[in-house]
Amino acid sequence: MSRKVIIATENIGKFYEIRELLESEFDTFYSLRDFKEKVEIIEDSPFYIENALKKARKVGNRFGINTISDDSGLEVDALNGRPGVFSSRYGKDDNERIEKLLNEMKDIPWEKRTARFVAYVIFYMPQKGTFYVFYGDLKGYISFEKRGDKGFGFDPVFYLPEYNKCLGEIDLEEKNRISHRGKAILALKSFLNTDFFR
Repeated sequence: MSRKVIIATENIGKFYEIRELLESEFDTFYSLRDFKEKVEIIEDSPFYIENALKKARKVGNRFGINTISDDSGLEVDALNGRPGVFSSRYGKDDNERIEKLLNEMKDIPWEKRTARFVAYVIFYMPQKGTFYVFYGDLKGYISFEKRGDKGFGFDPVFYLPEYNKCLGEIDLEEKNRISHRGKAILALKSFLNTDFFR
């Protein structure tokens, strides 16, 4: 298998998270920022897996390199699962998205602030036209205010009772071990080392 891989994102935080977990599996990592040509990807499906697959196929087929993509979201029980698949489009940047979420939840008591992160990761091989799907999730609560400056997205307001911390307060190495995306990427890593794949 080629030792090159594209992580199909321009989000540098997401790129570093995934690369950190897969450093032993590949020699060269590219993000979408490494290519002068921009590949337009419209993530318009209401399903995570379809958005991730569309992204992986479009990028992988264009550059002819094995590609990893993901679509992930925050599902808040009190908001009937929102923002869900629209998490990255909940505002123009992380701060606006967080403020919108906290404002929507300002009158919701602690015991009803349960939520989960979900991630669907695709590993796409354009030479074969085959793809594999991996899933991870992480349960927690939406805090009343931002805590920590690590991570990205909704990390500063996603509280984990067992750590008494928000994800925004947890170092990358620990986050990768417990997070929704980390679990999915570790499942991919295990798969890459199976006899079935080799």
